[in-house]
Amino acid sequence: MPSASPARAAGPPSTPGFGAAVRARRTIGLAVLVGLLAACAAASLLIGARALPPGEVWRVLGTPDGGEASAVVWSLRLPRTAIGIAVGAALGTAGVLMQSHTRNPIADPGVLGVAHGAALGVVLGVFLLGLTEVSAFVWLAVAGALAASAAVFAIAAGGSRGPTPVTLVLAGAAMSALLGGLVSAIVLMDHASLEVYRFWRLGTLAGRPLDVLWQVLPFIAAGLALAAANAPGLNALALGDDVATALGQRVRLTRATGVAAIALLTGAATAAAGPIAFVGLAAPHLARAVAGPDHRWMLPLAAPAGACLVLAADIAGRVVRGSGEVEVGIVLAVLGAPFFIALVRRGRMIAP
Repeated sequence: MPSASPARAAGPPSTPGFGAAVRARRTIGLAVLVGLLAACAAASLLIGARALPPGEVWRVLGTPDGGEASAVVWSLRLPRTAIGIAVGAALGTAGVLMQSHTRNPIADPGVLGVAHGAALGVVLGVFLLGLTEVSAFVWLAVAGALAASAAVFAIAAGGSRGPTPVTLVLAGAAMSALLGGLVSAIVLMDHASLEVYRFWRLGTLAGRPLDVLWQVLPFIAAGLALAAANAPGLNALALGDDVATALGQRVRLTRATGVAAIALLTGAATAAAGPIAFVGLAAPHLARAVAGPDHRWMLPLAAPAGACLVLAADIAGRVVRGSGEVEVGIVLAVLGAPFFIALVRRGRMIAP
């Protein structure tokens, strides 16, 4: 008896009832995540160190009057909410791509050295150019992230088989170590670089003007477009490189597209808010639990999941200290690590 094709053997039962149930679950899951994101965005606008009545917040959102409430909402809360949504969506999407391309369920976008490349760009800007404004860091951080990713892909593609999950991870680890050492050397030599880098590396949405969002938004949009184009290829790569090639996929081009998307998304997110951990690690698992292995659904589910995680952590950081606030990167590290450890110990982690 001839064996079933790999694609059919790897997939779920192809019955009309099963397919309808899966589509319904995915649609409901996406609707729930979008609803949660809307609730988190509303809470981000309403909650802050300065207590404002909800009616006042909605009034000044519709008709800014130049008063104190209008300044708080439009200059502080709205920018950090919008940037939080963009950063979370970018990191969640990049996490799906990273875990799928490396076939590693605990990989995050930083595996390719993107965050270290962005950090080196910022530090060099402070050290060589004397920059101190957040908006001035964006282009340098994105350039550093793209350069690091291009170097990792070039190194990983040097073998006869081209870039593979193993060579990508090894090249990324080597690049991260190199760039991390360069950053440490510079900040230890220059006090100004150390002061700027020490605050930037915590990961925060506070103090980011809306101009930062407009600067990184084209990179995030391009990264999301590449991710959407990469989804069908990822479904084929999940069956193995040989099967993907037999199905007509250009494996090297698919991987190059994925690495470019990861670099754009992670570089832009890191440039806007600094290095933020856990989002690119957890959001893909939340999306995969709802969507299953189909990347055409995982990617649109991971984007609102990542945005919800960032906004929820930012809100928690505003209220946990009362008069002060804790940076979103710290909140995610403190709350995210125990959650992920519990997820692993309960055996609910789903491999790509």
